[in-house]
Amino acid sequence: MKIYNSLTKNIEEIMPIEPGNVKMYCCGPTVYKDQQIGNWRTFSLADFLVRFLKMGGYKVDFIMNMTDVGHLFETSNDPEGGEDKIEKQSVEEGKSARDIVDMYSKMFLEEYKDLNLTEPRKFTKASEYIDSQIDLIATLEDKGFTYETTDGVYFDTSKFEKYGNLSGLTVENVKEGARVDPNPEKKNPTDFALWKFSPEGKKRQQEWQSPWGVGFPGWHLECSSMILTELGETIDIHVGGEDLKMIHHQNEIAQSECATGKPFVNYWVHGAFLTVDGGKMSKSLNNFYTLSDIKNKGFSPLDLRYLFMTSHYRGSLNFTWEAMQNAQNTLNRIYDIVSGYEYDERAEVSDKYIKKFMEKLDEDLNMPEALAVFWELIKSATPESSKLNTILKMDEVLGLRLQEHIGVEIPENILNLAKMRNEYRKNGIWDKADMVRKQINDLGYVVEDSQTGSFKVKKKL
Repeated sequence: MKIYNSLTKNIEEIMPIEPGNVKMYCCGPTVYKDQQIGNWRTFSLADFLVRFLKMGGYKVDFIMNMTDVGHLFETSNDPEGGEDKIEKQSVEEGKSARDIVDMYSKMFLEEYKDLNLTEPRKFTKASEYIDSQIDLIATLEDKGFTYETTDGVYFDTSKFEKYGNLSGLTVENVKEGARVDPNPEKKNPTDFALWKFSPEGKKRQQEWQSPWGVGFPGWHLECSSMILTELGETIDIHVGGEDLKMIHHQNEIAQSECATGKPFVNYWVHGAFLTVDGGKMSKSLNNFYTLSDIKNKGFSPLDLRYLFMTSHYRGSLNFTWEAMQNAQNTLNRIYDIVSGYEYDERAEVSDKYIKKFMEKLDEDLNMPEALAVFWELIKSATPESSKLNTILKMDEVLGLRLQEHIGVEIPENILNLAKMRNEYRKNGIWDKADMVRKQINDLGYVVEDSQTGSFKVKKKL
C-alpha cells in the first residue's frame, strides 16, 4: 500500500516496523463540545485506513486519544496563551470540568458508533497519563531542552535541528513573518509549553503537583506521552487533520525525538478541511454543523459517511445539504439493490473486482475510485450471489453495514395490509388504498407497485 507522507511530501510504500503489524495513532477530540462534522471527516479517514490495512492482512494496533485537559484557546500572539477549553466550557454551562468531560466523551463515543467507525484498542485520556507526562518533561529537562518562565516549563525549539521539517514553520521564518510581539519570556516564538502553572490566587478544577509546581500538561505533550506509553518510541502511522500539521504535530515530533533520540513517526497522514457552502465552517455564519444537526435534518450518520467517501482525503470536500441529499439517495439505492439479491454464502467472491478495488485503495487510499469499482461491480454481469458476496467483502472497508439489508423479512401483518391495499387498487377504491399505504408507512415499511399490477414491500430506510 502507498500513502502520501506529509513529512517527506511523497507518496510512499508503507513498510511497517514489524512486518505484518502496524502501529497507528489518531489525534482524537477535545471533549468540551459536540464534535463538528469536519472533525468526523478526519476520524473517518483513520477508520478507512484501519479497515483497508486489515483487509490487506495487517494487524493494526490502533490508539485514539481524547483530550480532557490542557487544550488552550489561541490568543492573538500565542497559539497556547488562552483559557483551557474545558474549564471555560464548564463555567459557561454551569457544570464541573469532569461533568463536561464525561458528558461530551459519552456523546462522542455514541456518535463514533453511529458512523460505524472502527473502535481502537484504547481511547486514551490525557488526564490518565499525568505521571508519564511529568516523566517525559523530566527527561527533556535532563537533556537540556527545557527552560522555565513565570507561567510554565517550555521546550526550546532552537535546540532541535529538524524543527520545521513537517510543517515548514521554523524559528527564522516565524520571526521574519511575525506581525505581533511573541510572549516576551519565550526564547523563540516557536517554543511551546510542556507544563503550565496554575494562575496565582486561582484554583483550577484540573491541576496536579509536579516538580516544577502545581499546574497541568501542555496539549502537545499529551499525545507524545500516550503514544510512547501505549505504542512505543517509534510508530508507523500518525493520522490527523491538516490544521494540526503546522504546530501540534511539529511539536509532538520535537519533544518525542529529543526525549528518545529516535524517529517518532514514519508516516504522517493528514486529511484536508471540510468546507461548508464553499467556505469555512463558522458559528457566526450559521453553518457550523454537528452530527445531531445531520440527524435532525432527516439524514443518517451513514449518509455522511458515504459523502466523505466521494472525495479523496487530501482534496477539499464541500458540504451542502444538496450533497447530503445526493449521498442519502445513493446509499438508499445501494440498500435497495442489496436487499433484492439472493444470498448464498457458498458463492465465490470475485477476485477480479476485489483486485481492482484494492488497487485503487493501494494508491493513497483513493476512496472515490474504489467506490467507482464498487458501482462497476453492481452494473456488471457477475452472477448475483457472487456479486453480493463481493460487495460484502468491499464493505469491510466501506463500512456501510450492507449485511443488515440482506433478506429483510417482512412481517405477516404488513404483507396482509399490502395485499388488502392491492385489492383496493384493483377495484379502483383509491381512497382506501391510500389509507392503507399510509398505515404501512407509519409501521416503517413502503410498498412499490409495478406496471403489471404486482407489488413489493420493503423496510423503510
